[in-house]
Amino acid sequence: MKKDVILSSIIGFLIAAMILGISENLGLKIPYLQSALILFPLLSALGMVVARLLGTRLPVLLQAAKFLLVGALNTFLDLGVLNLLIFLAQISSGPLFAVFKGISFLVAVINSYAWNKLWTFSSGKQISGREFSQFMIVSVIGLAINVGTATFVVNVLGPQFGAGDALWANAGAISAAFASLLWNFLGYKLFVFKRS
Repeated sequence: MKKDVILSSIIGFLIAAMILGISENLGLKIPYLQSALILFPLLSALGMVVARLLGTRLPVLLQAAKFLLVGALNTFLDLGVLNLLIFLAQISSGPLFAVFKGISFLVAVINSYAWNKLWTFSSGKQISGREFSQFMIVSVIGLAINVGTATFVVNVLGPQFGAGDALWANAGAISAAFASLLWNFLGYKLFVFKRS
């Protein structure tokens, strides 16, 4: 329980830090946003305590809660890297957007492997070539779902509701995260880390 609370607090802090960077890049002025650096770790820890209690009756709930928290971290890491690339290149649509989205997704996927292997599914500390290969197969399919969805939203639908290009690029990335979430959970649980 203590390990889960500490790790979930760390994840909450990292998510808050990413949100601060993303909002800065987008020029969003959200009052008291810095309080997220305290609030998110507390809420993440509290959520993990609740999931731990509910997981005593249905263990998959604890695993799903860990996966969702790691997924939130991966989503904001994905968005953070994407926003950094957009900021550095000053490009938020077109062919380079797909390249940026692919890079940001791959950074998030490597992070995902580490957290899901060691914490969510607790499948041991040894990295096997077979397991990593399976992880990469599931992740490449997830990458296709993720980048395809984001690229469709950004380049085919284009900005909607008066959103600027950079904000719409983030909306596309968030849509992509939801599109690939279910695939990744089932693929990792049933195919990659199936021992747990």
